[in-house]
Amino acid sequence: MSHQDSEVRFNAACMKQALRWLFAGISWSTVKFRDDCSWTPRLLAAAGMLWAWADESTLVERFQSVRKIIEFLYPQQQQLAQSYQAFIKLLRRWTPQLVSMIQLALRQRMQQCLSDCWEVHGWIMFGVDGSRIELPRTRSHEEAYSSTRSSKRRRKKKRSQRHAKKANSPQMWLTTMWHAGTGLPWDWRTGPADSSERAHLLEMLPALPSKALVAGDAGFVGYAYARAVIDSGRELLVRVGSNVRLLRKLGYARESAGTVYLWPDQQAKKHPPPLVLRLVVVQGGKHPIYLLTSVCSKSRMSDAQVANLYRLRWGVEVFYRHLK
Repeated sequence: MSHQDSEVRFNAACMKQALRWLFAGISWSTVKFRDDCSWTPRLLAAAGMLWAWADESTLVERFQSVRKIIEFLYPQQQQLAQSYQAFIKLLRRWTPQLVSMIQLALRQRMQQCLSDCWEVHGWIMFGVDGSRIELPRTRSHEEAYSSTRSSKRRRKKKRSQRHAKKANSPQMWLTTMWHAGTGLPWDWRTGPADSSERAHLLEMLPALPSKALVAGDAGFVGYAYARAVIDSGRELLVRVGSNVRLLRKLGYARESAGTVYLWPDQQAKKHPPPLVLRLVVVQGGKHPIYLLTSVCSKSRMSDAQVANLYRLRWGVEVFYRHLK
């Protein structure tokens, strides 16, 4: 056996072990294929992930390569179908259900097998952030993701042809809930380039563990969104800028040096109570950084821990860099 053959076999064994770790505990019985289908739910799920990671120049070449890998990893009595069209049709039909099953399995593996890094400073922390992903310029992508997809939108000024072409470039908005301890994605939402990352956050809240800490940048500041996070039983940590007005000494809670209130005029007129928060100022380079958290007790989270937890949120930015 050559050295190259041994490396291939070793890599295949590691890949099979990783897939076995991820798929452990998944019941595939809810996914029913036709009796004459050579693919099984487990093989289709594995092929779908490897197909997305493959680096061949065309999708068909990716499929052909992945099909050989799957047959090598999981020898079957029946040869897998060679039709790319049949594979894509099956994948499109079952992707939502398979993704949901694998996502649930990954979350369970994270808690069970990565328990030593499940919490940071006693908190189950998640960094949330959104980013635009460039997509191939196809008609279907332009109709679904381009900023000029709606003919009802009006332009205040006439755009140059070059600017209009750039604006019509399809981009997908991806909002990710990223687990800081393990560095793995927990949940995500996609949409057109003008999607709201705060609306995506609200959609992902129910899937978070109770009493989790959600850390976001200045784009996630807002009374309604902060109220939704706190009312859901989770805690909040966000950076704020000069555009956010904070109040002091309103007497709604037992106050300390860092106690502030978020209570915009529009909300005050509707008579909901102000949000009682804690302001922590961290020196960051030339300018200070202002952090808001719903954890008002320093015994639960010290100022130093607030600063360190927010620094960890930068990991979601690095995650996007690797993804792109």
